[in-house]
Amino acid sequence: MAEPETGKVNPNPEAAKPAAAATQDATKYVGTPAVGTSKAAAAAGVAGTAPSTEIDRHRRRFVWTMVTGFLMAWFLAFFRFFLPRTLFEPNSVFKIGYPSEFALGVDTKFQQKYRIWVDRTPDRLFVIYARCTHLGCTPDWKPSENKFKCPCHGSGYDSEGINFEGPAPRPMDRAHIELAPDGQVLVDTSKLYSWPKGQPSKFNDPGAFLTGV
Repeated sequence: MAEPETGKVNPNPEAAKPAAAATQDATKYVGTPAVGTSKAAAAAGVAGTAPSTEIDRHRRRFVWTMVTGFLMAWFLAFFRFFLPRTLFEPNSVFKIGYPSEFALGVDTKFQQKYRIWVDRTPDRLFVIYARCTHLGCTPDWKPSENKFKCPCHGSGYDSEGINFEGPAPRPMDRAHIELAPDGQVLVDTSKLYSWPKGQPSKFNDPGAFLTGV
């Protein structure tokens, strides 16, 4: 007796797998993903490109900040070139105290601040402007030698600023001096009295000295 037919059994189950695999691959991306895309990152096993984009954004911001700073500095330097250069000098009019504060002889305490010496003689008080008449250096007061000595070229002046040695052509100038309303000595170095070589002296002009103080 013939045995009844049963359902056909595939003798090779593995033969059906390639067809299934081909069906699945058909839904996948074909070709090499473009560099920099999320598909390329996924294909390479990278989580994505967000961190890289953030870094690039910071770099661009830094570069633009540097460029902007450079342009601003250049613009300020260019603008400053056309501004007038103002020199700020100390006030030429100032008070130096009361006449009674100055003893006979040379007082050098205002040399650094105002470039003057206060000189009192038995009959008058006057102010010498501390500038050598040779080339404009500031002489030094030598109390042991009772004279002013210029350190630049050796010009020498007596205690009243009269030249007697070295290349200085004439005595040092004297500044305008008067009594302020409060009784202090007021000096104005913008007004100088000189004794040009071979000409009359201005040292006895009103304003060149004080008497009876």
